[in-house]
Amino acid sequence: MESGESAQPGEFGFELALCAHLERATDWVVARQLGAAVVSPGSRVMDVVGVVPGPGFDARARLTDRTVPDAAIDADVGVGEARYWRDAFDRDDDWAREALERAVDCGFFERERRGGRTYVRQAARYPDDWVGKLVGIENKPDLGRPGDLRRQARVDAALGLFDEVWVATESHVTGAHLNRLPASVGVWRFDPETGDRTVVREATPLAVDEPGVEVRDEHPLRTDVAFVTPAAKARRRRRVAERAYGKGWRTYEFPACTRCVATDDGRPRCDYFGRVVDPATACGPDCPGHEAGDPPAVDADLDALRGARTPWVRDPAGAARRQSGLDRFG
Repeated sequence: MESGESAQPGEFGFELALCAHLERATDWVVARQLGAAVVSPGSRVMDVVGVVPGPGFDARARLTDRTVPDAAIDADVGVGEARYWRDAFDRDDDWAREALERAVDCGFFERERRGGRTYVRQAARYPDDWVGKLVGIENKPDLGRPGDLRRQARVDAALGLFDEVWVATESHVTGAHLNRLPASVGVWRFDPETGDRTVVREATPLAVDEPGVEVRDEHPLRTDVAFVTPAAKARRRRRVAERAYGKGWRTYEFPACTRCVATDDGRPRCDYFGRVVDPATACGPDCPGHEAGDPPAVDADLDALRGARTPWVRDPAGAARRQSGLDRFG
């Protein structure tokens, strides 16, 4: 690793600065790096996702501070009489068993044994209206190196999985830049040093309740697409929101280096370079500023930060107890 590579904050530092800003400036639940397609979920990853609270948000927050498994929400299980677990799921395999265990572990299901059989019920009713809006943000700090931005924006606009889609950049935005993006995609100019965010162009709401088109592959003379039903989009939107709620944006591990400290908002800052760095790529014995030592003891503090700065509720009453911080790396 070259020292110049370690010294560059790149998109990671920009992304974390934007997340920290949105956490201060909005009442959203903010997360990073979530699948943003339906038919092929891994084919599109949104840099930042904002979940705008809906009417049922407080009821959702009381359920658990972790992600509720999609299969458990869809299972034929209510809050009344407990059901035999095999009758509750539409399949009986390792996938269903894993969903059951995860639902019990996070506190969404309550489990009891009767005559050697496992029965489950919901600990509380799942609120269908807890998400007000889903906001997707693609980060391109330098529009001079846009990468696949044009294609990504067209995919997002055609699919309509998010209520709004934005591009965040540090660059000066010209008319030519705007003309390369679908008119529905909004643009922010964001300064990661000062936290100033300016709307260059407003985002137009997308038709999340209507069928969408997912671009799967592009060739010189052909584009492969899949049509996505409103029901499939609704289920994927719920899954994205659940992942965002359980995951958050502080998903990194602090390195075993005495020069790394946590900023007030929980970002990994390197005193050697004087900036936020990505521990996964910029830290280690090959870094010229590396000084071996214990990582900062910040795991519990990161959850405390999130609980204090967002409507996310840490360890709500009735939720399964856990070792603090483990879910950030799931």
